[in-house]
Amino acid sequence: MSRFELSSAAVDLAEQRERLRHASSGGFCAFEGWVRNSNEGREVDGLSYEAYAELALAEGERIVAEAIARYGVTDARCVHRTGDLAIGDMAVWVGASAPHRDEAFRACRYIIDEIKHRLPIWKKEHYVTGESDWVACTHVYREHEHEGHHHHHHHHHAHAEPFVPDYSRQVRLREVGEAGQAKLAASRVLVIGAGGLGCPVISYLAGAGVGTLGIVDGDRLDASNLHRQTMYDARDVGEYKAELASRRVAALNPAVQVQLWKEPLDAGNVLDVFRQFDLVVECTDDMRSRYLSSDAAVLTGTPLILASIYQYEGQLQFVAARPGSPCLRCLWPQEPAPETVGSCTLAGVLGPVPGVLGAMQATEALKFLLGMPQPNAGALSLVNLIDLSIQHLPIDAAHGCAEQGGCVEVARRAMARAVEEDEVDLAFDRLEDAVAAGFQLVDVREMEELASDPMPVAAVHVPSARVGERAGEFAEGRYLLVCASGRRSAHAARLLRGEGVRGAYSLVGGLNALRIAG
Repeated sequence: MSRFELSSAAVDLAEQRERLRHASSGGFCAFEGWVRNSNEGREVDGLSYEAYAELALAEGERIVAEAIARYGVTDARCVHRTGDLAIGDMAVWVGASAPHRDEAFRACRYIIDEIKHRLPIWKKEHYVTGESDWVACTHVYREHEHEGHHHHHHHHHAHAEPFVPDYSRQVRLREVGEAGQAKLAASRVLVIGAGGLGCPVISYLAGAGVGTLGIVDGDRLDASNLHRQTMYDARDVGEYKAELASRRVAALNPAVQVQLWKEPLDAGNVLDVFRQFDLVVECTDDMRSRYLSSDAAVLTGTPLILASIYQYEGQLQFVAARPGSPCLRCLWPQEPAPETVGSCTLAGVLGPVPGVLGAMQATEALKFLLGMPQPNAGALSLVNLIDLSIQHLPIDAAHGCAEQGGCVEVARRAMARAVEEDEVDLAFDRLEDAVAAGFQLVDVREMEELASDPMPVAAVHVPSARVGERAGEFAEGRYLLVCASGRRSAHAARLLRGEGVRGAYSLVGGLNALRIAG
């Protein structure tokens, strides 16, 4: 049952209170907003409310769910009126029930404050003089922001008409036109990763009017991301990127539908997810995700656009997922160890570099969806932003996977291994819980990482690059490997499994995830 409603009729208070009645709740709080006869010195004769209903309902549901999660209330509801209201009519009603009164009070205030700022609901005041004016609620004091939380301030333009996307500039292009725009509106694109590459991809595809965007990202925003992930701002730190990206899409182009995955895809669900989309754009800095995506693309026949960056350089590859066309494994058959591939965290990155590569991915995506030529689709494009050069290296599909039975067979074998390897990941709220469960902790980070960020509990230190040569030191028992993000530890755990250490596991999300959870 929905918890947020738009209603053209008066609110049934008895019905709303009854819906919030729970045996576990000792406190109930309600807020009622009435139409008053004056505003900022002007005498008011009545109000009219208009809403962009589809977006308002979705965002309203999200706000109520946020309040329930934030304050731990049992339940909460909100009804907002639309249409013409007279003086004394109730314009909005919010209710919350909770074990104690304080949580209910705070949840109610949170909901009404966020409703006023985030929903596409416009208020028109009618004055006794016969004049009328559209007004926006931009002056509400939001108490929860002073509790250490942060949310967007969405100030809606004071106009009566719902926002209608204007694609006139791109429709003028001969290659787009009205027919091409219709193609984009009917398209479904999955974007894996909402970081440095994903931000421009998501923004440009949403702006272009791609009908449905899937967004996959299990990370929360860190302050160190902001110099290159400009879709977000400082108030968003600590929130899930997937949710932030979804809000950004709704604000940029309400006509675009969004599907979210707040956990990384794995071998158990990746094929089903890929089959739901016309195109996938892989935007992570995780080699395992890239190989999994390439295998899934080949097995489902879903085209894939890959990109990666290293300091001032980038690579771009289009995987057509058709017989005879090359995949990622045609170029590099085996996934390299994480420590051999530079990441933004370890190698550093200049903010615009992933922006450039992400914009190139978005361009390739739109070219594909519009049926435009892609002359370098069968090549690896190397982009150097120091000298502004681009090289296109052809990939010979007759070699690589073709020598191992073909891309489909290679991908099928790799996916079968991935299903088994996914069992290495374990989640714990605290490292002490892992120790209590009988695990020996193994820190696979480098010495400089240990020096700057010591482990909070005792652990054996084996750098990830040396795990293979020291596999013989692991006796019977259960080992939980730990690194900063969980990527190196997962790779090392799989390597140990291959060496016969069946009790090797990896901490999902690494130490970074523990800090966020704490």
